Amino acid sequence: MEYKDYYKILEVDKSATKDEIKRSFRKLAKKYHPDMNQGDAASQDKFKDINEAYEVLGDDEKRKKYDMIGAQGYRGGQPFDPSDFGYGTYTYTGSDAGGFSDFFNSIFGGGGFGGFGNAQEGGAAGSSVFSGFGRGAKRQPPRQQYTTEISLSLQDAFNGTQKNLLLNINGKNVDVPVKVPKGILPGKKIKMRGEPYGLDGDIYVKINIIDTRNTIDGLHITTKLELTPWEAWFGTKKTVDTLHGKLKVNIPKKAQTGQRVRLPNKGFRDMKENLGDLYLEFVINNPDTLTKEQEEVYRTLNKEG
Repeated sequence: MEYKDYYKILEVDKSATKDEIKRSFRKLAKKYHPDMNQGDAASQDKFKDINEAYEVLGDDEKRKKYDMIGAQGYRGGQPFDPSDFGYGTYTYTGSDAGGFSDFFNSIFGGGGFGGFGNAQEGGAAGSSVFSGFGRGAKRQPPRQQYTTEISLSLQDAFNGTQKNLLLNINGKNVDVPVKVPKGILPGKKIKMRGEPYGLDGDIYVKINIIDTRNTIDGLHITTKLELTPWEAWFGTKKTVDTLHGKLKVNIPKKAQTGQRVRLPNKGFRDMKENLGDLYLEFVINNPDTLTKEQEEVYRTLNKEG
């Protein structure tokens, strides 16, 4: 889900006082109130965001809880996984005109506001401009969850992709398109509303990463790099395919099988732009074919050994 920057929505600094937040809230709510912008869907969405932002920043406890998440460096519009902070994930199913966002509900456990009321000059929280705001709404029961899995290559998980899942829903095969965001890690889940596919709940798609060449540990990647015996002994330069493109790497002399070289910040990049390292693990193999000269060298070495 999307992280919401409530300070940006209310057009205040993070250091804003409670009075400054309230003044900005009143000004913006009046400007974007649906009664003043009839037929303007964008203004109505903005009005809901403003109400939601004030519900959090106007409450000391909620603001403190929100600031703890914001301290992790989130910016508005970034993907947000509430499970990283021990919060659940569910969708508020109240009125489309007044329901809080999934982001709000996952952190603060639901809530809502009953109606838009009628605009009045100088309206404020508690006036008819915000009638029913944040009061008396009932928390909806958790939605039904349907779980499935999808397997990706490391490259697809890194770059993002779209996959089609064929699911059997109520005895009918349904093709479900799944948009995979770039930087998703194994074990993470993508949430999709099930109504378009005949389900009265949400579909959770667990991500698996299968790659025969690479292994991933957190954000770090280990990949095998094959060397001939003479490359391992004398050292060489090898061109390596990475998630970040092709790289030329210096192989040290007398390299041994199992020895590793670290390439900083060339591993996996997650949805928050954090980077891991790439480790090249050497594997010394004989080539499938040898020239006559190479065979002769091997015979000589074998006799001397």
